Amino acid sequence: MTLPRFALPALGLLLALGGCAAPGTGGSYPPVPPPRAETIPKPPVTATPLLWEPGHWNWTGAGYVWHPGRYVPRDGHGNMFMPGWWRLDGTSYEWVPPHWL
Repeated sequence: MTLPRFALPALGLLLALGGCAAPGTGGSYPPVPPPRAETIPKPPVTATPLLWEPGHWNWTGAGYVWHPGRYVPRDGHGNMFMPGWWRLDGTSYEWVPPHWL
């Protein structure tokens, strides 16, 4: 099976950042769990070009929830997927959800 050209850089970035967590003010948030292994299925046959969006953990405010990978329309997306991370915003941390660059 051949992977789309963006899959390896995105997977590398996802694995590199998967265990990162930022300490919170007055305590710490739980670390982002490691990514789950996913088998990328063959894309559906459509007239619309598709990109594979890898699965990722998303913060709900109370914990992380796994969102499995899926195919999304290429239009409106960049070619690199950025996993979510914690960003220092002044004196507190905020969750930046996963997104396309």
